[in-house]
Amino acid sequence: MDIPALQQALAAQELDGWLLYDFHGQNPTAIGALGLGGHMLTRRWAYLVPARGEPRLLVHAIERGSFPAHVPGRRESYASWQSFRAGLERMLEGLPGRRLAMEYFPMAGIPYLSRVDAGTLELVRSLGAEVVSSGELVQQFLYRLDDRQIESHARSCRAIDEAKDEAFARVGEEHRRGREPAEHEIQDLLMARFAERGLVTDHPPIVAVNGHAGDPHYVPSRERPTPIRGGDLLLIDLWAREPRADDPYADITWMAFCGDRPPPKVQEIFRVTADGRDAGFGLVERAFRARERLEGWQVDRVVRDHIASKGYGERFVHRTGHSIGFASPHGDGANMDDLETHDTRVLLERTAFSIEPGIYLPEEGMGVRLEIDVVLTPGGPRIYSKLQQELVRIA
Repeated sequence: MDIPALQQALAAQELDGWLLYDFHGQNPTAIGALGLGGHMLTRRWAYLVPARGEPRLLVHAIERGSFPAHVPGRRESYASWQSFRAGLERMLEGLPGRRLAMEYFPMAGIPYLSRVDAGTLELVRSLGAEVVSSGELVQQFLYRLDDRQIESHARSCRAIDEAKDEAFARVGEEHRRGREPAEHEIQDLLMARFAERGLVTDHPPIVAVNGHAGDPHYVPSRERPTPIRGGDLLLIDLWAREPRADDPYADITWMAFCGDRPPPKVQEIFRVTADGRDAGFGLVERAFRARERLEGWQVDRVVRDHIASKGYGERFVHRTGHSIGFASPHGDGANMDDLETHDTRVLLERTAFSIEPGIYLPEEGMGVRLEIDVVLTPGGPRIYSKLQQELVRIA
């Protein structure tokens, strides 16, 4: 983190500090903020960045040497539970109002930000602190992309786009040879292409036909292989990134039909989904041009209202999109969400997020999801992958 810039932001938000806390890896936000991945830290630690002055670290005596030297600030160790509490008290001394940001959200309204346990919040509050959510700080200082990261994202988008195109082409080649490839075989092909391009991923892609495409988190099975046949609807959802720990993911979903003439119902829900996606991106573009504040829930609402207006609102069962992350495709920035949560965080320049509406009709043997990633570059919203406007026909 850029400590001077963070301290300026704390002062501007009338905060006395950001208190990062973790026990046993329960707060990946705190771990990521200080670059602690891979370090052996099994006891409680706390790190305060005050609005003014030197940062302060409280770490267990047996793990003082495990805390990396690159983390700046004054260090104090503790051993007993009494000395931990006393150390926290000393850490907060001199803060004028003790108004602190932590990984917490009122009433767990955004659970992705609720990573500090209730007991620790009670302890901090017992020391006279007012605790507020660190949500805006998290995305401002941990999820904004520099030029190098935007270029990395763009390269990853192109690479997984090419892999997806090859996967669709392979299905067609196999059909022309009289063979029906299984879902997991196409998944294997995609993983091989990731490896060839030097990309990494936290989970293999989703390759799903027909009713499986109606399950948003379907996982192909080797034990129960499902063939991809002529006349099938095919969904491919794939995500990967370049190998540096701070390289952002690319995450896209495309739809294909194995044949020349998709059924009218498939074409209908594809069109409704695509138009909903485009309505969401259109709102982002208009807000950027007008320099208007735009919050995550507003993008979800535009997309959801469009799909509901076509009679499929009850079949769109997840949020419209998620923050793009580094350790996984899902980051801790603003989500496009007014369903699972009401995400009021502003969409900040240099952050990235997905727009991925879906309509799921598993009882009718179908489902459609379309996903793009949007980067709010200084020059405007950008999509670095292809934009699907028609079903891919696999002849």
